Amino acid sequence: MKLYGDSASPYVTRVIMFARLKGVDLARPPVPGGNPRTEDYRAINPLGKVPGLEIDGDMLPESEVICEYLEEAYPDVAGFPTDLRDRATSRLVARITDLYISPFFRPLLPHLDPARRDQSEVDRIGAELSKAFRGLAHYMGPGPFCVATEPTLGDCALGPYIKLLKNVVFPVFESIPDPTAKPGRLLTWWQAMQDHELCKACLDEYGAAVDDFMQENAATLHEHR
Repeated sequence: MKLYGDSASPYVTRVIMFARLKGVDLARPPVPGGNPRTEDYRAINPLGKVPGLEIDGDMLPESEVICEYLEEAYPDVAGFPTDLRDRATSRLVARITDLYISPFFRPLLPHLDPARRDQSEVDRIGAELSKAFRGLAHYMGPGPFCVATEPTLGDCALGPYIKLLKNVVFPVFESIPDPTAKPGRLLTWWQAMQDHELCKACLDEYGAAVDDFMQENAATLHEHR
């Protein structure tokens, strides 16, 4: 199997972390054409998005679907909780990440430069993120991970996005506080992620890739409106 996608993508990192937790080895060739928007890549993945998992010549897109496939194809090491309610909670954490955190990252990029910042827009986005963080803390099961004592799908989804916000958003926007920097459920969860050798290694790799991407694209990101 081949996993296509840049290491700076939180969705690619979701699949990488999930696969590593399950002990599944994924080859990481370059994206055909060097970019998911190229005709070469769209020829095998018309959606033009990453990650994409190539299985025996066929392409499977979408990180959540890929993780579901890996769970069913390699059941020996579980990436989902056994209990049905816990499985739903793990999926819910991933869903909250995708619907209530992910959409608010890119709109913050034009406001990284304080001189060009619309504080009212930053405050609006900050309120949405705070609501998402409260929702996560409310719905997470007994810890320390999002459900219980081992990382599962929800942790693989949320971890990269919190790392992304820690590297790019929280240090820049004082009005958007880091929910893992104060006592509470999300701090307990983040500490568990940091104490887990495999999860921490994945998050550190991802954080370094994000930093490199931000440095390489600093001018474009600040100018984009």
